[in-house]
Amino acid sequence: MNEMNPQPLYSLHQVTKAYNGRTVLDIADLQIQPGEVLGLVGPSGAGKSTLLRLLNFLERPTSGGLIFHGQTLQNGGEMPLELRRRVTTVFQRPMLLNRSVWENVAFGLQLRGLRDSRLVIQAALEQVGLAELAGQHARTLSGGEAQRVVLARAMVLKPEVLLLDEPTANLDPYNVGQIEDIARQLNQQQGVTLVLVTHNVFQAHRLATRVGFMLEGRLVETAPTEQFFTQPLDPRTSAFVRGEMVY
Repeated sequence: MNEMNPQPLYSLHQVTKAYNGRTVLDIADLQIQPGEVLGLVGPSGAGKSTLLRLLNFLERPTSGGLIFHGQTLQNGGEMPLELRRRVTTVFQRPMLLNRSVWENVAFGLQLRGLRDSRLVIQAALEQVGLAELAGQHARTLSGGEAQRVVLARAMVLKPEVLLLDEPTANLDPYNVGQIEDIARQLNQQQGVTLVLVTHNVFQAHRLATRVGFMLEGRLVETAPTEQFFTQPLDPRTSAFVRGEMVY
């Protein structure tokens, strides 16, 4: 395909995920393009985080096919390690080792056998504004600082895709702004594809180039951001954007 119509990075067709016979995710069709910022909004239990776990290959579809870089992940299959390593997730609650900030950022690199990476780690800490806290113990950090450490730990792995699962939930406005700026830089300056799950529709409006509304495990509607918020096609999307109850 030409540059005006690139091949999707992800392609999902008739993908379902069920637990104990109960279907919690049913995606008829979804493509994610290289370099875009896809925001996923919807009420709790809509299937947003389940979709992220499939996109990070932490779980396999119950049925249907998830294609990433031309490789199909199906129930019973496995995505090659080289492709799995191109995708990294930052979760809502930062999970840090009982070590220093520097050691936390270095951890993923060490797991991959990349030990001579001081310049990479230093650059990441500077980018997230934590270079002066490199030697500080992770237990002493604020919630926002801890989340920025987790972001730095993801950044040093040079992911092609960064999945963000409510990365600013319960943070103060300063840290929300910091993390949004970092995410924006990764996308605009380094071309990282972002998929952002958020309950904050204002955050989706600020960051996303395209937004999808999920409800009861299904993707109700996706559209370019301005169209999504000003001219949604589905009445359920309209109700959600207006802040009305739709579940």
